[in-house]
Amino acid sequence: MQLSQTRIIALVDEDFEDLELWVPVMRLREEGAEVVLTGKEKGKTYHGKYGVPAEAQAGFSDINPEDFDGILVPGGWAPDKLRRFDEVIDMVKHMDANKKIIGQICHAGWVLISADVLQGKKVTSTPGIKDDMKNAGSIWSDEAVVVDGHLISSRRPPDIPEYGRELVKAFLNQ
Repeated sequence: MQLSQTRIIALVDEDFEDLELWVPVMRLREEGAEVVLTGKEKGKTYHGKYGVPAEAQAGFSDINPEDFDGILVPGGWAPDKLRRFDEVIDMVKHMDANKKIIGQICHAGWVLISADVLQGKKVTSTPGIKDDMKNAGSIWSDEAVVVDGHLISSRRPPDIPEYGRELVKAFLNQ
């Protein structure tokens, strides 16, 4: 229960990548973190690409990012939807400005691109958005996980064990 005082936002919307949401959430909860599933609408059940449900415990407008230690952005097709909400962009910008942990995997980089927080940052993502990440000013590499300060990025589901380890370390050292 090393993270029992840690509060984390986990963003959800339709078509999130099931493993990229749930495995990191479970890993952090195992360490005692409070991970709040957050979607546009509190109480709404969102479904992953493979049908796994996630009920939003909070709505975007219910969240004060000041009360949290970090944010997780899952991949799948949800990031393309999430980046359209000003509240999501504001949360990510707040986390970046305050050097709070930002975890992003696979297509989640789209949200960080829209928040304009990647300039000069070392990252990874699914190779499918490599050009998008580079065009946003990041230094992209094809590795299982890349840590650049408070930003922890990963490529895809097979990399989740490494991603989870680095997330736990980052929150412990925050």
